[in-house]
Amino acid sequence: MPGQFPTPPGYPSAPPQPGPGPGAAPYPPPPQPGYPSQPGYPPQPGYPSAGTQPGYGTPPLPQQGYGQPQPGYAPPSGPQPGHGQPGYPYQDGQPVAPAKSGSRNGLIIGIVAGGVALLLLIACGVGVFLWYQQRDGGSGGDLSGLVNYRETNPGALSPDHVEEPVSYPMSPPVGGPHFQRWQNCNGDVYTEPLVDGNAVHSLEHGAVWITYRPGLAPPEVGKLIDRVRGLAYMMLSPYPGQSAPISLQAWGYQLTVDDADDEAIDAFISAYRQTAAIEPGAPCGGGNTTTR
Repeated sequence: MPGQFPTPPGYPSAPPQPGPGPGAAPYPPPPQPGYPSQPGYPPQPGYPSAGTQPGYGTPPLPQQGYGQPQPGYAPPSGPQPGHGQPGYPYQDGQPVAPAKSGSRNGLIIGIVAGGVALLLLIACGVGVFLWYQQRDGGSGGDLSGLVNYRETNPGALSPDHVEEPVSYPMSPPVGGPHFQRWQNCNGDVYTEPLVDGNAVHSLEHGAVWITYRPGLAPPEVGKLIDRVRGLAYMMLSPYPGQSAPISLQAWGYQLTVDDADDEAIDAFISAYRQTAAIEPGAPCGGGNTTTR
């Protein structure tokens, strides 16, 4: 029939279609591959047919300049804020692991150990300083003439309490058996000789006893008084019969000098006042105040 399309081989014949009459519009051209179906033509694969449900239609073709990366723009590299493992900060786009607790504990232990070592060094330094002070008096005085009866005659330094007078092997005495009562030694200055048994008991408590030979010049005696008066664990008295002008006694120690300006006097006091006590902490007050 004129205007009718031939039937392809293998397909059933379609009913004859009337062709366009005179003055009618021509048949529309067949659909082209890749384009949506036109009205009156079967839908093409992948495209919805005309007249589908609302919201569906022909997808727009990609336009030039859209959907492609623009020059100078690129997705940021590395993790972005808010991404990655919780609790891990980021630095320069890379996760930074938190410091390990073991490192912190090691730092604390190191600081504590260093503090302990410093305290030990300070304690050692103080100990050496005190030892040096005791050895040399700490005031620059020469104690080379010191007699140490603790080493040369320890048997004469018995701390026994007795009631009868004692004959001491050194004069003035520096220790040994003594009376029950001690001589008051809180910076006391005596103008008369003391009873040996009472004075030795004061040495046991840590006193330094300065004696001088009767007849010593008054200015010399005045310098000795200045060193004693008002100072606890100190006492001064004359001592008849002593060979040296001035003698200093602590429990087990003795030093003799010729004049009151000798720096060894201050060195002896600094080294042995209270430190030579064999009854540390025993009082110097409340003792005997009488003389011979």
